[in-house]
Amino acid sequence: MNNQIIKEIEESLQCTVTKQKTIGGGCIAQTSEITTDDNRSYFLKQGFKGPMFKKEANGLIEIKKAKAIEVPEVVLVSDNYLLLEHIMSGHRHTHFFQSFGEAFANLHRHTNTSFGFYEDNFIGSTPQINTLSDNWIDFYFAHRLLYQYKLAENNGYTDKEFQKAFALIEKGIHKILNGSEELPCLLHGDLWGGNYLANKRGDAVLIDPAVYYGHREADLAMTKLFGGFHTDFYNSYINSYPLQEGYEDRENIYLLYHVLNHLNLFGSSYKSHAVQLMNSYK
Repeated sequence: MNNQIIKEIEESLQCTVTKQKTIGGGCIAQTSEITTDDNRSYFLKQGFKGPMFKKEANGLIEIKKAKAIEVPEVVLVSDNYLLLEHIMSGHRHTHFFQSFGEAFANLHRHTNTSFGFYEDNFIGSTPQINTLSDNWIDFYFAHRLLYQYKLAENNGYTDKEFQKAFALIEKGIHKILNGSEELPCLLHGDLWGGNYLANKRGDAVLIDPAVYYGHREADLAMTKLFGGFHTDFYNSYINSYPLQEGYEDRENIYLLYHVLNHLNLFGSSYKSHAVQLMNSYK
């Protein structure tokens, strides 16, 4: 228990923390449930110093503005910790993935005039550059793919095969994404099976966002990185908000960003997958 953080929380909330229970799951921050003497319960993230927690808080606040899907309320935030409403977990109701898909489609109906975000944030612990742009293809290549490629280069992962494959993407990016243009919409940015939960009503709650305004196909592609969600999720989404023709062919270009990020975060075991995704556009 970090006594200084607990003291700050107690002073801000005018309470006494009576219990702290460690919760597993995060590979970046330490997470726990804290209980106060007035029987309130909160979710505490700590163990990382810097702007990451404030960026995460701003992402949760942005998603909440869309009024499409639940996120935890931000209670307190600093460079040292993030205190959130503790979501009491429940069992998924019978139509969980159907309603989740529809809610996610509604999130993507929340649009903006530019791609990017008002601030840079993080994807995992990697900086995510969100410089505002009017052109999705240019934004995505420069601030997602090229940025990660340069990190991989600095990390020593870019051999000749890798360089050749990325050159193929650089040359073909406009052809790959041409014709799929849409208005910039609000993305969770990092949605996989570990970044949602079911509340006591059995409805989906989004956590750990890496938000920006982008192309919704990028959000949907990320959900498939580790095996994908239930088919009801995708069917419900498409029935609610149909995708443009050819979206299946663009999945790999959007998966590539996240696989490159995993390569940079976790090492060379992701290298062959990155090359495979790039070479799928030969």
